[in-house]
Amino acid sequence: MHTCSARRLPVAALTVAATVTGSLAWAPSASAQAPDPAPPTATAPAPRNATEGGGVAILKKDEGGDVLAGASFTLYDSTGKEAGSGKTDAEGHLAFKDLVPGVYRLKETSSGSPLHDVVEDQDVIVTPGVDAPLTIIDPFKPASVLLKAKDDKSGKLLAGATVNIGTGDKTLLTLTTGDKGTATAKLPVNNRHGTDFWVKETKAPAGYDLYKGQRDFTAKPGDPVTVTVTNAKTHTTAPSTDPSDKPTDKPTEKPTDKPTEKPTSGGAGDHDTPEPTEKPTDSPASEATASSTAAPEPAGSLAHTGADATPWLLGGAGVLLAAGAGALLVARRRTNTSDNDGSTES
Repeated sequence: MHTCSARRLPVAALTVAATVTGSLAWAPSASAQAPDPAPPTATAPAPRNATEGGGVAILKKDEGGDVLAGASFTLYDSTGKEAGSGKTDAEGHLAFKDLVPGVYRLKETSSGSPLHDVVEDQDVIVTPGVDAPLTIIDPFKPASVLLKAKDDKSGKLLAGATVNIGTGDKTLLTLTTGDKGTATAKLPVNNRHGTDFWVKETKAPAGYDLYKGQRDFTAKPGDPVTVTVTNAKTHTTAPSTDPSDKPTDKPTEKPTDKPTEKPTSGGAGDHDTPEPTEKPTDSPASEATASSTAAPEPAGSLAHTGADATPWLLGGAGVLLAAGAGALLVARRRTNTSDNDGSTES
């Protein structure tokens, strides 16, 4: 009975029984139906060179493309411990080798050049068996610019002048002079021989006209440069109350002793004018245009009545002369008559 029942068991039951008893007779039918299990991670094959060290290969240049020798670098591991240091050679190269894979911090301590600045610290990832290439470009040192605004006459420093400074068609910065009439800033330079800049005034100090021109200048890496803009005073500005603007003791034009125009007699407002060089006459002002041939009046004469008495005086004198001549003629005739009578009587 047991044998027959065993033969009638289905295939699936036989497979389970074989698996439980550990028999390998039915293993092919069971393995053909079940998927392969995934291998555990612990038994995964290790990558090649997993224990080898890595490195960092540095190439140092500037913004102009020139290699820089003598730049100093220090490399720190993730714990802050120094892992290496060195300087770039004549070709601008520096390599750190046999480093444990991981993240490192690279610090440039010196550019090795008076014209260049150092770059900021940066992280570097070191991988096994590889020297990671790294190109570092040092910027040129900026130029220090000092802006001054001055009065074009006195040279006095002026506050409140606003200018734009730029290169080409680009404005780099805007400066405004402070209470001392100056302002300072840093200008980026991208050439070892210097960069050309321009300055334009956009706002004039109070009481001054805007300087409308443009001034050009050149700044070299790391060098100081002074830029000056001048302004002229606005003509409509009220007199300055600044004690530094002292008036001069001498007038701009010397006054003359003689008046530019002679005052007329009898005119209005002549009370403060200098006396004329000619002595005034006793005649009224209305006779100032009389003919110079008129005889002067004797002292104490009466005022004119409006008519000239000279013709009448001449006529009267003529009559008197005629009467005198007639009397003389009569007297001579009488004398002649008397002489004739005497001669007859003798």
